[in-house]
Amino acid sequence: MSLKGKIVMAGLTDVGSMRDHNEDAIAMDEALGLAVLADGMGGHRGGEMASAITVSTVMETLKKKLKKLNTGDTDEDTGYSVESMAVHDAVIKANDKVYKASNENQQYKGMGTTVVVTLFYDNRFTVAHVGDSRLYRLRDGELEQITRDHSLMQELIDRGFYTPEQARQSLNKNLVTRAIGIEEGVQVDIQEDVALVDDIYLLCSDGVTDMIEDSLIQETIMKCGDDLEKAASELVREANEHGGKDNISAILIRPVKPFPAKNSLFSRFFDLFS
Repeated sequence: MSLKGKIVMAGLTDVGSMRDHNEDAIAMDEALGLAVLADGMGGHRGGEMASAITVSTVMETLKKKLKKLNTGDTDEDTGYSVESMAVHDAVIKANDKVYKASNENQQYKGMGTTVVVTLFYDNRFTVAHVGDSRLYRLRDGELEQITRDHSLMQELIDRGFYTPEQARQSLNKNLVTRAIGIEEGVQVDIQEDVALVDDIYLLCSDGVTDMIEDSLIQETIMKCGDDLEKAASELVREANEHGGKDNISAILIRPVKPFPAKNSLFSRFFDLFS
């Protein structure tokens, strides 16, 4: 089922104020309800290659696989939707490709990337992520971070060594504990949730979150929420204005109409209780 006209998306990636090339990559497909953002790492443009491979692999894999799925089906082994498992498998495939490219080409040795993928279907969404690129949701004026960073700093926060406020000042906040392409296998975190009309979702790299606090992200999205392209531009501008020390990428998504799948048990249940 095409989601064209039911979901709107806008995205922007920028080199920032201090880098000489952009190692971030983004892609969107409104009809599929699919958005992907990756933040690469590695010398000799390795990060740029890793993020490009990851984004193109996820997009191409899901464009083929989603056509064959029966929305409403559940994966018997995991209990997740078949869409969630398709996203998971696409990210695993991207890891395989980046890892292989890294080992076959000396100049890309050790390259890797974070990734966050969001797929909308049947009045809900799935998010998969590896690393510290994030998904936020703005609902009823409240901004919530949906993903949890795979980073050393997040682990230290969880153990009580730092507060979130102290972590923002640390020099070690960008050390990720998981990334695409670094090892032969990778653990992918998957979440599913209900999507409501007029929610606004933000996928972003740490070039946004390291430069501007969540309160300013919320203020900017609320101010520009009717124009997602303007909101993306404003987030990039704010990040640059606050230092622009890294590449900056943002994708904004807003459901504008319900998008239930035909004959979906989930949507019938959701309609009953909403």
